[in-house]
Formats: sequence, structure tokens, C-alpha cells
Amino acid sequence: MAEHDTKKPSESPTRGDDDKVSGLDEPTHVHGVFDSVYSEETIDAQYLAKARILNEAIQDVGMGRYQWGLFIVTGFGWFADNLWPIVTGLILPPTVNEFNFKPPFIKLGQNVGLLVGAAFWGVGADIWGRKISFNITMLIIAVFALAAAGSPNWHALVSFAALWSVGVGGNLPVDSAIFLEFIPASHQYLLTILSIWWAFGQLIGSLVAWPLIANFSCATTTPGVDCPKSSNMGWRYFLITMGALMFLFWILRFFVFKLYESPKYLMGKGQNTKAVEVVHKVAEYNRTTSNLDVSDLDKVDARGGEAGSDAEDKKDETHAQQAIRRQLTKFDSNHVKSLFASRKLAYSTSLLIILWALIGLAFPLYNSFVTYYLSTRGADFGDGSVYITYRNQVILSVIGVPGALLAGYMVELPILGRRGTLSISTVLTGVFILVSTTARSSNALLGWNCAYSFTSNVMYGVLYAITPELFPTKDRGTGNAITATANRIFGIMAPIIALYADLTSSVPIFIAGAIFLVAGVIALLLPFESRGRASL
Repeated sequence: MAEHDTKKPSESPTRGDDDKVSGLDEPTHVHGVFDSVYSEETIDAQYLAKARILNEAIQDVGMGRYQWGLFIVTGFGWFADNLWPIVTGLILPPTVNEFNFKPPFIKLGQNVGLLVGAAFWGVGADIWGRKISFNITMLIIAVFALAAAGSPNWHALVSFAALWSVGVGGNLPVDSAIFLEFIPASHQYLLTILSIWWAFGQLIGSLVAWPLIANFSCATTTPGVDCPKSSNMGWRYFLITMGALMFLFWILRFFVFKLYESPKYLMGKGQNTKAVEVVHKVAEYNRTTSNLDVSDLDKVDARGGEAGSDAEDKKDETHAQQAIRRQLTKFDSNHVKSLFASRKLAYSTSLLIILWALIGLAFPLYNSFVTYYLSTRGADFGDGSVYITYRNQVILSVIGVPGALLAGYMVELPILGRRGTLSISTVLTGVFILVSTTARSSNALLGWNCAYSFTSNVMYGVLYAITPELFPTKDRGTGNAITATANRIFGIMAPIIALYADLTSSVPIFIAGAIFLVAGVIALLLPFESRGRASL
């Protein structure tokens, strides 16, 4: 990690034209704060100046109790984001045996819910703020997961999977924005490390499913035959356990940890006083102080003309008129337009959307059906028991944990950075998927899948970090929502393909592997490298 000076500078970090930064240059430090990804040519200069002032203030507050608390409660979002797609894969064999339906239908319902959640909560985070979305999504997951445990048929199960996924889809677009907007620039690498929660989600889910589903599932090999509810309660116990865990997470988020609204979000809305108040509250929570004053931000507004004629017009409005105008202006298209405000920014945003879309197709096409695939392949190898299938799933999950830690190290290496790490891990993910088709034994297949699990966790750790880093705060929720929506739209295509493809063949694997290879090349084309630079 790059070294930095955390001392409080004596002057505001605004800069002139001769001090502009190219997104491809080596990072520099300005007044003790990491430089930003964007220059005045890429993003609004007034917003850029105010964001730098807040970055300096947050750097001065430091990485303290509040940020480490955020690391835990936002980590719950990563946990849920990986857990619940894995859940539908884990319960697939016993639910197919009981209800006798086509496996891709539950994945289709889930991905529709994820699409709705990503679009709704992500955009909402830029409209009504981060706190509301943050405090509701986990509760939605808990309620509908517990309800799903009582499903009388596959139609109900698919419907509940879609509903809990509305909550799941909103976690990362919101949680990544919240975490990034509160941590000092010197610790932005922790956004990558947060993906360890993603790995834990898969690991905990697999560990709980292993004994429950292995010991409380019917022994039939013919779906719909001799598999009553009474002898197939394992997947229901599993959903109850995971739903209760989500309810516990919601309690910790809502009642135990007090989340403040993002100061950068407030600043982007023109609420300078509230933004400064939040910084001071965080400083107090961290048992330190901040020298930030509202006049630091107001001076930038005055130079930019915000206190001019527009302010005079607003003075003549009643409070009710001002409230109505504020609500109406929330729902314009400026958040989207801002992501394409310059050629370079539009290029960056477009490539991120393409990356998320490609991975959104490849990942569920392979990983969502990995339990089903391992089970059928294991049967071919003579060891396709329920016990072996879920044991292998646990092994795959364990392998993902060190992948998240390695990602946090690699993204800070100057020779690699975010782009290089993302490209290498994505290409290797594709390679390991493709070579897994050469397995001629159960152990060989498991070995290749372990390699895939490791590199895919590195890949996702970097992808989840670099995406919010490359969006400015005032539009970050919308940017996260657009990329997540692209991911979910193409994710919906995966089960549709699976409905017409033979999941026991190698065809879906070749498709998924090839897509990862293409995505790895595209990652190198990203115009900005955010290593060592403060997010805006």
C-alpha cells in the first residue's frame, strides 16, 4: 500500500489547471491526501474541489471505530450477495426431487428478483440516500427466506426466491457506496478485502447445508417419486437457518450500529452543513476531532456561483414550494447523464457495464449449477452421493477465503493495480473452467473447481471495489445500479440457456470459460487506474 501523510494540511486542497491529473498517470499526493481518479476535464470542477475537501477531512479523521464497524455491517451485504445465489444451488437437488420441476426455473425467478433489487435500491440510494436502502434490504431477505421454507410447491418456492432476491440485489450497490464514502483514501484497499465476507457467505452456507441436506433429504433418484415433505425437510431447515441469520444481521444493522448518511452524498445534494455535521460525528465516534468547517465548502460554492442568482430565486419560494421542487428534481436523468459527461468517463462507464454483463452471464451459467453439475458428474465417476456433493461444495467454499485476502494485496502492487489484478484473475477463472472439462476423475474435477473458486473470488473482490471507485459519489448509487442491472439482465439469460441445454454436458462450461477470457481482456482497456487515488 502506498505511504501517505495523514497530518492536517493548512490550506484547502483545491487546485489550478496546471495541476490536473490524467487518469493514467502515476498517483500523486496533494496536501497529504491521495489524488483523485478524475481531473477537472473529466468531472465538474466545483464538485471535484468539494470532494477533495471532504476526502482530506475523512483522511484526517482516520480509520477508526466507526469505519471498522462499517467493515462488519456492510460486510453483511457481501455475505448475503454470495450466500443466496449459492442457496438456490444448494437446495436444487432436494427441491427437484420433491417438486419435480425443471431446475433452471428457480434460478430464473431468483435472477429476476436480483435485477429488480439492483435497479431499484441502487438508483434509490442516489435519490433518497443510503440509509433507507441499507436498513431495509436485509429484512426483506429474512422475511421471504423464512416464508420460502414453508413452500407447498415449486411455484411458491420460485416466487419466494424472486422476492428474497429483491433484497439481495440491493445490498452491494448500496453497501459498497456507503463503505467507500466513509473510509480514508489510505484504506480504500479494504473495499477489496471486504470480499472476504463474500467468501464467508459461500462457506457458511455450504457448511450449514452439508449436514442438514445430507441427513434430512429423501434418497430418491427419480424426481417426484417417493419424496414426501416429511422425509425431505433438510432444505427447509436450511432456509430457516439462513433466514434467521439474515434477521440477526438486520437487527445488528438497524438497532446496534448507527449509520450516518454519507457526507459526500449530502454534499452532492448541496447540504454542506449536514455533511460537515456527519464528519464531526464520525470524528467523535472515533474519539478524535476534525477541523472541517462548513465555510470550507461554502467558499467553493460561492466561487462556483451557487450562491448567486439561483439562490436569490429560491429565497422567494415558500418552504412548501422548495420541498416540492426538491422532490421533483430528484427524479431527473442527471445521475445517468453525469456518468457519461465526458468522452473518457463515458468510455469507462461503458466498459464497466460490459464487464458486469459478461460476468453476469458466465458466472451463473456455471456456478449457479455447480452443485447439480458435480452431482451428475460425480455419479458418472461412481461417487455422486449427497454427502460427497456437499462435502465438495464446502471445500470449494474454503478455497475462496484466501482468494479475497490475496486480492487485497495484489490491487496495491504498482505493477498490477486494480486493472491488472482484475484482468489476470478473470482470465485465469476462464482457463480453469475450460480445463475442468478434461477431468477424468472426481478428484481431478474437484481440483480444477478449487482453482476456479480461488481465482473467481479474487476477480469479484477487485470488481466489487473498482466499480464504485470509478463513479463519483453523487452518481455512485446509480452507476452501481446500472452495472448491477446489466449483470442481472445477463444473469437471467443463464437459466434460459440452461432450459434448452444439457447441464450434464460440457457445453455450458465452454461458453462460460470463453466469456471470462473475453472479459479479462476488456478489463485491461479501462481508462482509469484507481490504485493510490481517493474516490470521489
